[in-house]
Amino acid sequence: MPNREPKGHWILLMLAGVALAVALLVNGFASGQMGEGTGGPDGNAGEPPVEATRAGSVLNLADGRLRSARPLPGRIALTFDDGPDPEWTPKLLDVLRKHDARATFFSVGANLAKNPGLARRMIREGHEIGSHTYTHIDMGSAPAWRTRLELDLTQRALAGATGRGTNLVRQPYSSTPSGLTGPQWRAVRAAAEQGYLTVLTDRDTEDWARPGIDKIVERAAGAPGAEAGAQTGRRAGAIVMLHDSGGDRAQTVQGVEAILTRLAGKGYRFTTVSDAIGLPPGNTPAATGDKVIGKALVWGQLGSSWIVGGLALLFSVAAVLTALRLATLLSFARLHARRVRRLRRHRASRDRPAFTPPVSVIVPAYNEEAGIEATVRSLLDSDYPAPIEVIVVDDGSTDRTAEIADSLSYLPGVRLISKRNGGKPSALNAGIAVARADIVVLVDGDTVFQRDTIGNLVAPMANPQVGAVSGNTKVANRGGIIGRWQHIEYVIGFNLDRRMFDVLQCMPTIPGAIGAFRREALASAGGVSDDTLAEDTDLTMAICRGGWRVVYEESALAWTEAPASIRQLWRQRYRWCYGTLQAMWKHRGSLFQGGRSGRFGRRCLPYLAVFQVALPLFAPAVDVFTLYGLYFLDPVELALSWVFFTLLQALAGAYALRLDGEPLRTLWVLPLQQIVYRQLMYLVVIQSLVTALAGVRLRWHTIRRTGTFATSPTAETAPQVR
Repeated sequence: MPNREPKGHWILLMLAGVALAVALLVNGFASGQMGEGTGGPDGNAGEPPVEATRAGSVLNLADGRLRSARPLPGRIALTFDDGPDPEWTPKLLDVLRKHDARATFFSVGANLAKNPGLARRMIREGHEIGSHTYTHIDMGSAPAWRTRLELDLTQRALAGATGRGTNLVRQPYSSTPSGLTGPQWRAVRAAAEQGYLTVLTDRDTEDWARPGIDKIVERAAGAPGAEAGAQTGRRAGAIVMLHDSGGDRAQTVQGVEAILTRLAGKGYRFTTVSDAIGLPPGNTPAATGDKVIGKALVWGQLGSSWIVGGLALLFSVAAVLTALRLATLLSFARLHARRVRRLRRHRASRDRPAFTPPVSVIVPAYNEEAGIEATVRSLLDSDYPAPIEVIVVDDGSTDRTAEIADSLSYLPGVRLISKRNGGKPSALNAGIAVARADIVVLVDGDTVFQRDTIGNLVAPMANPQVGAVSGNTKVANRGGIIGRWQHIEYVIGFNLDRRMFDVLQCMPTIPGAIGAFRREALASAGGVSDDTLAEDTDLTMAICRGGWRVVYEESALAWTEAPASIRQLWRQRYRWCYGTLQAMWKHRGSLFQGGRSGRFGRRCLPYLAVFQVALPLFAPAVDVFTLYGLYFLDPVELALSWVFFTLLQALAGAYALRLDGEPLRTLWVLPLQQIVYRQLMYLVVIQSLVTALAGVRLRWHTIRRTGTFATSPTAETAPQVR
């Protein structure tokens, strides 16, 4: 098995992040969130010439001279803006096919890329497609480069979807020639320089406002001479503006049906804009290069749309799972608190003496000179009435750990065992082998106990079915922001989880800082294994699978020194996470077993897989989507969602702190924890999973101690919980 930790995946992860960011930006741009809007008129644009406002509805400035055209008598060009839309465009195409009518669709390029099948159907059924820009920008207020980009992208999207190009354009927010503004006239000239004919309208139905079917039909039919210049009579040709996207278009569909039914009997022919003014078709075969680029654009747009859709789904799933987890944890925490109160009342009402057997405490120590004396003295400074044996196992330390421990051997019950460095499991097994008591307490060398900790920790073992007890680990060095973050995590995360696991009888981990074990339970598990880097998790799972009950005793407090720097925190959590993955894999067989082993596996392992592996693994993508949503979706909605879940976690945290007797003022760091600390833990999970999949045998990571308890020889000066 290789020993080198993988590094290349960070490069792949960065590349994936860049690709994801590009996809989101593409989708955000295509969704019209980067510049859509009317923007207001340009005061320097001037007014359009009078002849333009009185011209026909199709403008041609190819050689700089204004020429215009109107539909021929008896020809009506129905035009549809803003599509294609997967819901409404097919319905309109069905109506047109039913009446053997042709139309012109001024399509948004991004919608063409999203719905290439609809674009091909339009061409196949004899319709015409014009450009309506790529993201529905106001061409009059947009800078020249943006206008060129929008028109070019739309051409590419059309070429990629249908293999055709177009020479027709309709500006978003435009209407009849008489309504031309100065900025729109400037945009007409700019479009002409790129070879486009600008198509306005003779009759604007304003169907986007949903005025009613009768109004839509009345405006489409028009009045003799209205918006038709010199043409008069009932068979005057016209270009009619409608919409096939942008909202509910049910009235438009019904209105088109009524228009075709009413006017077709009067000798009108419904055709495309090009045919209506007597020009060749506006859609011509695109160049090969445009088709290739267009295909890439279409697939890129579709891919980015699928990614955003997937992220939105992932965001929803993560939100639901997070809410369910919090609700579940709080429910079980309340049930656990009730059970604890009943159990304590039951113990107090019994006449039997308290369960106080002799105890052996094993303290594995490797380079723990900063805190080993405080640890040993706190164990001896106990109000536990039975004998306590303290065995310090020096695992080949290179500092003064052995010297300090040996200097304490004059104290009653203190023993020192020195051995070659072999790792924490071997040190624990060495201590267990020489321990005299049947109840063994395992303690880290950077941890101090309170005076009543051992008594509270051992008390649940009065029940002969209990094979091990988890204590309540507290962060002692919580003065800095990193310490406060870990304090919040210990109280809200770890201890709430343990309350639930206790109720469900599927405890996965007794922390190395504080745990009590029956010697018989340890023997049934084969001792402390070195198969994983999370020896405490591996041991606890093995004991659970052996049929023993493992419980959580919240009143058995142990104060431990948490990592004080980001680097040290990373090393610790990397080891924990990697070791937990190893333990889950080692004990996966419990999922398919019966009895208590199967109950443990089916209750615990799926929970760990979902909430400690899968959810953190995909959480960075959810966070990226949140940032995307703040820019391109409804920022208020997403901000409210974030505030809601932060408040939900704060409420859960307040309840957890209350259960632990901790002050609520610590919650002020929770919002910042969601932004910084949580992301660090996600990266730890990713690194651990990649390491595990690569088959790497991770080295044991030691944490440099800062000596939190160096000036506190007993637990009396440790922070106290009310």
